Amino acid sequence: MLIRELLGTARVPDGEELQLYSHGRDFMITLQRSDLMSTRMSGSEKALATMTIERLGGRKSPHLLIGGYGMGFTLRAALEVLDTGARATVAEIVPEIIQWARGPMAELTAGCLDDPRVTLLQADVALIIDGGDEDYDAILLDVDNGPDGITREANDRIYSRRGLKAAKQALTRGGILAIWSAQADPKFTRRLADVGFEVSEVFVRARDNGKGPKHTIWFAKKV
Repeated sequence: MLIRELLGTARVPDGEELQLYSHGRDFMITLQRSDLMSTRMSGSEKALATMTIERLGGRKSPHLLIGGYGMGFTLRAALEVLDTGARATVAEIVPEIIQWARGPMAELTAGCLDDPRVTLLQADVALIIDGGDEDYDAILLDVDNGPDGITREANDRIYSRRGLKAAKQALTRGGILAIWSAQADPKFTRRLADVGFEVSEVFVRARDNGKGPKHTIWFAKKV
């Protein structure tokens, strides 16, 4: 019988403690005894990348900012479809997440962090966005459970009007702000529109096979 094995813990800056577990060949990062992310459910995280890039309409050599490495599903999915001149800047605030990616989850990571198109920053993606001025063709955010953050209260500012305006300023014209969430949030949809984005809301199953819970992805286009 397989049992969960605790491989490590990490404290989110100004936030909660995360735990990395293995269960056979699967991995889970948990928060308060609930799975925050798992190798068993990666479909919506991959869709965050592929559906964003589709919405860029064949833009050559785009620059993507990915907020939250997690287990790397979004980054790897992006690298599979991006051209050789594209760039992906990845901001991960928890250093242990990257240590786990290069350590016990190295097989899953599959060298994506060493891809020449990737720049890895140990940083708060909100600060990077605040300093941006039409630098990114797309900003992909999966830094918490969605607009109703649970791992770190400071994440709430990313989803505030001020944070969304900063993201809009950081995008090129026609650029896409894509935000993953575990659930729908009609108030947040309206907030995106109020800031001036052209918004579409898509529901994607958590698993690659089209099963599992429905997750929400907002695609907010700068017009």
